[in-house]
Amino acid sequence: MVSDKILNFTDNSTRFLSNFYPYKKDGGKYPHKVRVFYNNIEFDCVENAYQAAKFTNKQKQIAFSKLSPYETKAYWEDKTDYRADWHQVKLQIMEDLVRQKFCNSKELKEMLLDTGNQILEEGNDWGDTFWGVCNGVGENNLGKILMKIRTELKNFINILL
Repeated sequence: MVSDKILNFTDNSTRFLSNFYPYKKDGGKYPHKVRVFYNNIEFDCVENAYQAAKFTNKQKQIAFSKLSPYETKAYWEDKTDYRADWHQVKLQIMEDLVRQKFCNSKELKEMLLDTGNQILEEGNDWGDTFWGVCNGVGENNLGKILMKIRTELKNFINILL
């Protein structure tokens, strides 16, 4: 029986929902390529583009396009030198990047649609209660964005039929 909820994006079967996809923790990559753009710079995962968007300096943004998502995430630990309007724009930027990820790849789009009507919850043990849920507490904004995009894709398919 299929669960009505995906509780994390870290298992091999759910990793495609993670912003770190297609990168694996062991240094390898999953087979489906990710292409997202921010400020006319191409990134190979959402995490890098999202972290680059915290800067207004294009050279710094370009530098993030050449790193792994683990390197970009580590850079921001305990940093506060992001752009002044970051808290006002970060949700929209994330939504735009995640939408690109799933709309630019037929395979990833199908994988997202294959989640059906399951609740997508970015469960984690690293304390992120803004984008996910930790110990049952959190806003799950990444999960909400994914479910919104999934609904948009379903509605678009229904219009075509």
